[in-house]
Amino acid sequence: MSLICSLSNEVPEEPVVSPVSGRVFEKRLIVKYIQENHVDPINGKELLEDQLIEINTSPMSKPKPPSDTSIPKLLKNLQDEWDAAMLNNFTLRQQLQTARQELSHSLYQNDAACRVIARLTQELNAAREALATLKPKGVSISQHVPAAGDGVPSTTGGKETGLTEEIVAKIETKADELMAERKKRGKTIPEGLATVEDIRSYKTLTSLSGLHSTTTPGIVSLDICPTDTTRLVTGGNDKVATVFNRENEQIICQLKGHAKKVSSVIYHPNRESIITSSPDSQIRVWNISSASTAHLIRAHEGPITSISLHATGDFILSTSTDESWVFSDINTGNVVIRAEDSSHPHSLTTAQFHPDGRILATGTSDSLIKIWDLKAKENVANFPGHTGHIGAIAFSENGYYLATAASDATIKLWDLRKLKNFKTIDLPSDEYQVRDLIFDSSGSYLAIAGNDVRVYITKQWDNIKVFADHTQEVTGVRFGHNAQFIASVGLDRTLKLYGSS
Repeated sequence: MSLICSLSNEVPEEPVVSPVSGRVFEKRLIVKYIQENHVDPINGKELLEDQLIEINTSPMSKPKPPSDTSIPKLLKNLQDEWDAAMLNNFTLRQQLQTARQELSHSLYQNDAACRVIARLTQELNAAREALATLKPKGVSISQHVPAAGDGVPSTTGGKETGLTEEIVAKIETKADELMAERKKRGKTIPEGLATVEDIRSYKTLTSLSGLHSTTTPGIVSLDICPTDTTRLVTGGNDKVATVFNRENEQIICQLKGHAKKVSSVIYHPNRESIITSSPDSQIRVWNISSASTAHLIRAHEGPITSISLHATGDFILSTSTDESWVFSDINTGNVVIRAEDSSHPHSLTTAQFHPDGRILATGTSDSLIKIWDLKAKENVANFPGHTGHIGAIAFSENGYYLATAASDATIKLWDLRKLKNFKTIDLPSDEYQVRDLIFDSSGSYLAIAGNDVRVYITKQWDNIKVFADHTQEVTGVRFGHNAQFIASVGLDRTLKLYGSS
């Protein structure tokens, strides 16, 4: 049986055995290694030259001692170099194996640390969201009235101040101003307005899902700042309103204070203010810079179903299940007037100011649209025809058209001059539920939000585009300036922006 040296992998001339590792070595190689390292090359344990055990083998004839200039001497030098190379090669192999093991262990530790950090981050975010929505036990939110020292201005509740001459003059002046501007615009198309071909080519540019909590998912309301369309506000089921900059995709602030979902949001066109409402019977006027409530309006006894900002920017219209609509001052938080139709008592589901601000429209739970004179608080016209509760209404900027939608899967267009329905749009399914309606600022396009987002061109009233990217019901839709983009939100907790790439 042949013996192989563990260092050179060759048959040794003088084989020896290490008692430490039990391996066979060429004596001259192992002696050199011991002199340099004092350890066994296999397991790294301490080893002395005296401990080596020689192995008796058949004697080999050795050449005569050569002179220094002989070929055998040169071969000896080459042998020595070969021995050194073998020893160095063996050391490198050992170091490589050790480095591989250390690297593998380090990568495993790094992967484990990353997983722990990700889990802890997720738990921290969930804890923060839970803390943000945490309410004291044993306190009825709907009956809680903020004290003077808790940072929310107190209000006078349902007490009416009445329409003063100053308020009436402000309303009339603004209405005359808007009518004059509308006549100047006439029938000209605004410069830069998106064409039908443009809108047909729109596609999803952005889809954002991190604006609201994952614990109570769903965005239920949306508005865009009319004077700076890079800014949007969304209201969610998580009781929070989020102000967002779509240009840099950054959250500007989050407004927390409602006890229930934020069902309606309005971005004030001329101030750093947001107006929100909720089924908790509160209307809040927020200061964006401080993310605090400037005024808390308690105008209703029942859940608030919708709000609409007056053209003056100083007053808010609200409707409720308590069968009344209320006109409130957002500068003081006071209720100015309250009205209800005692001859036809039903919950009011939605409301909208006419662009001029002299009249308003409300929708009821029994399928009726009512037109009201603001100053007289009188119901001046009714539009029957829908079946089911009225879900959304919208006035066109031209002041002549009113679009309404109900749970009957139809959209009806009304001519306010003739007080009649001149067009009915049947939606694709009897189960189609419209949650929002909006005309663009020029009155050229109508968008609806429901099972999807649909855009219609006015006058022809043809459907020119359908966006079906939301995975759940769409709850809000808005046009950007000159319809250059469209935004929508839904119960899938996403904000989507559509436009040309």
